[in-house]
Amino acid sequence: MAARSKLREYFHTEYQPGERKLVQKIDFFILTFCCLSYFTNYLDRSNLSNAYVSGMKEDLGFVGDQLNQINTCFTVGYVIGQIPANLSLHYVKPRLFFPSMMVIWACLTMVTASVHRPESIMAIRFFQGIAEATTFVGTHYILGSWYTERELGKRSGIFTASGLAGTMIGGFIQTGIYSSLHNKHGLTGWRWLFIVDGLITIPVAIYGYIFFPDTPQTTTAFYLTDSEKTLALARVPKVEEKSPITWSFAKKVLTSWYWWGFVVLWIIAGETESFSTNTLLALYMKSHPTNKYTVTQLNNYPTGVPAVGIISTIVWATLTDFLNGKRYLVGYFIGATGVITSAMILAASKDPTNPASTATVFGAYYWAGAVYACQATFFAWCNDAMRYEDPVYRGVVLAGMNVGSNAVNAWWSIIFYGASMAPWFNRGMWAMIACSIALAIWTGGLSYLTGKNEKRRRAEQDNVVQEDGKVIYEQA
Repeated sequence: MAARSKLREYFHTEYQPGERKLVQKIDFFILTFCCLSYFTNYLDRSNLSNAYVSGMKEDLGFVGDQLNQINTCFTVGYVIGQIPANLSLHYVKPRLFFPSMMVIWACLTMVTASVHRPESIMAIRFFQGIAEATTFVGTHYILGSWYTERELGKRSGIFTASGLAGTMIGGFIQTGIYSSLHNKHGLTGWRWLFIVDGLITIPVAIYGYIFFPDTPQTTTAFYLTDSEKTLALARVPKVEEKSPITWSFAKKVLTSWYWWGFVVLWIIAGETESFSTNTLLALYMKSHPTNKYTVTQLNNYPTGVPAVGIISTIVWATLTDFLNGKRYLVGYFIGATGVITSAMILAASKDPTNPASTATVFGAYYWAGAVYACQATFFAWCNDAMRYEDPVYRGVVLAGMNVGSNAVNAWWSIIFYGASMAPWFNRGMWAMIACSIALAIWTGGLSYLTGKNEKRRRAEQDNVVQEDGKVIYEQA
């Protein structure tokens, strides 16, 4: 009965007058833009690997680990752009900033169709990384600005799943383009992929210019009434927002447990994700010791990895909301998943020509896609923990999480998941096991800190005592 009552309470949230309509509006206008933006963002990122296995490698004469070097160039730009992007949201309206960056990366994507050597792609992807740095952490900052703690996990999960959908659908798009546009007007299928992906992004940017509502403090959205704007402000903690360009602010950030706790968390978790984000299954298929896969198979079969990621992300985001924000549980799940799936592939590499070995590897990579769940839940965890801090402070820590993770990713993929290491990536398997164990340990420590901080905050609130209808503030 208690479980049934809790389920009923979870799915039938009580709202104050007008609040349900407000949430429906911001769900529609914020989530549609953010999800479409992240969808096209990941579509533009994943198309490089799709193009690589669809003829680009041979046409441009890729050698060694040049694919990984291109990804590193993108990551360096992505790292450089993270914190400036979130700080920019303090000075430039998100309604203008987000769509403008989308237009830039869409144009760079289309320019990639004209390249004739890998080095040109390296330069393009560097600047594309700077432009795309705005989307992920910027959106988590916006979600944390509009939604309550009870609402945040599900929305973060839906947003993250939209990016995985871009990765998944990218394979099918490449298959369709390759079969219908290959050699049309003298362009190969992989070149058309970059053109089509760039064109898909532009309408989403236009939609953002018109409909994105900024933050509750700055919104001028025409579809929100004055009472709804007031209600939006009342739903989230009132904190004083200060200019971040000071030494004292930098010291506050860099000496806080929020920064080190969540940045290191995402550095470790990001490297468990790199198991899937480096498209290892596609590279395994491309270099399989016995099987030869068609272009269609090379693009379609790996889509199962983000498909599992979408399911895992939504399930865990919803579950941790239901469990009153116990986001740390995902860290233990991912730790176990990383150890088991890596061990499966290491075992399969001992008998590489056995059909059972191939089935084991496919199963392991598909299961490993479940680690994508950490994106939504860990960023929601940071938003929850910092809900009563300055919004800019929260935004910088969110950006710092991605800075730390991608700064490691810039060299991690070359050392552990280089294309020349296919099909087995034995070094990467052991790295995954180590990261998974470290993640479980770090999650336990951080959950202790966040729990202790929450108890302290509640104790301070309890110092407000009701006496004869008056509020007396006790001195600490």
